[in-house]
Amino acid sequence: MKFTDLGIITPILKALAAEGYTHPTPIQEQAIPLLLNREDLLGCAQTGTGKTAAFTIPILQHLFNSRNDYKGRRRIRSLIVTPTRELAIQISENITAYGKYTGIKNVVVFGGVKQLSQTNALRQGTDILVATPGRLLDLISQGFITLKDVKYFVLDEADQMLDMGFIHDIKKIIAKLPVKRQSLFFSATMPSAIINLSSNILGNPQKVTIKPKQATAEKVEQAIYFVSKPNKTKLLIHIIEANPEASILVFSRTKHGSDKIVRILAKAHIKAAAIHGNKSQGARQRALGNFKKGTLNVLIATDIAARGIDVEELSLVINFDLPNIPETYVHRIGRTGRAKSSGIALSFCNVEEKAYLKDIQKLINQEIPVIREHPFVDDEIEETPIPKKPSKNQQKKTQHHSKKIKKEGGNTHKKKKWRPYSKKRYS
Repeated sequence: MKFTDLGIITPILKALAAEGYTHPTPIQEQAIPLLLNREDLLGCAQTGTGKTAAFTIPILQHLFNSRNDYKGRRRIRSLIVTPTRELAIQISENITAYGKYTGIKNVVVFGGVKQLSQTNALRQGTDILVATPGRLLDLISQGFITLKDVKYFVLDEADQMLDMGFIHDIKKIIAKLPVKRQSLFFSATMPSAIINLSSNILGNPQKVTIKPKQATAEKVEQAIYFVSKPNKTKLLIHIIEANPEASILVFSRTKHGSDKIVRILAKAHIKAAAIHGNKSQGARQRALGNFKKGTLNVLIATDIAARGIDVEELSLVINFDLPNIPETYVHRIGRTGRAKSSGIALSFCNVEEKAYLKDIQKLINQEIPVIREHPFVDDEIEETPIPKKPSKNQQKKTQHHSKKIKKEGGNTHKKKKWRPYSKKRYS
């Protein structure tokens, strides 16, 4: 199937052709016809499957077809809410690319920077607003934004919204939207909290699911290194030096860990930059911009900051720390192997992370090959058995024991009643 078979209007098809897009990805093929038919949609798809185009193309088409119904100053008729600044910027750039021949205008707002340039853009009017939750609510409270004209609402990366504690902000935003609207809800995973939230937003939506493990197993070449924690940075330096021209995205579990890796690489005369929540927006954008341009080959990122990193021909993803949530592994390695491209993902595993590896391999339904020929190999890690998880009964007993300790001030033994001196006792 081609994009020309999906009922997309000529101005958008022309823009897609200019971007080199001819065949839709599975989520685009399934979602676009439903959205052009004005259905609500609950979409489950990992990053890198093309879901941004899946929801922006129909919105652009609806807005273009109804452009003569709205005279005067542009009003916000579509709202796209996403968790991170990088992802908001990426979505805005995609809208600009896909809508270059439609005349549809978009504005992006996010926190971490001064609001003046954003409010100036809003004063000029916009058809589509892309926003992070905090800055959106802030500008609404200041009177710069009204959502009364919104016809198309998108909540993107919903699972990350919940992980980042945005649930109350999302509920506030939804309360300000018109009841009559088309709503689109996208999430990489579907835990019960996401399903409950979607039922409040969507009612009776159409559903599209693209299973993460299918895309991961087919397109990304994966490998694991068993290495002790102190030797992880040495192994990282070894891999970077062996691939001097490669663009390498390294995942660290923490912000502090990201900065530490950058400092250690600097001592080895390897230029790298870190992006995470504690970095200013300017620093994050400079680092990401240099990485995309190729002037910076190594980028260290936390999971939240990495949402929105879309780099063509990314050579290598390295999991410096294995994630404790297996779905996060799928998101990470999805940074390479984008759309129809192939990619390579390498992971470091110390003895404490073996349980995480087991969960990851269970999710993707395959055993990740082990690389044993490297200077820092640790055979003991591979041979060390994974501790068994406690049974549900044992977990309940542990929880009950913990509650008892808390209730009795740290001692589960029955406290003896203090009695005063007794002649009978000492006679």
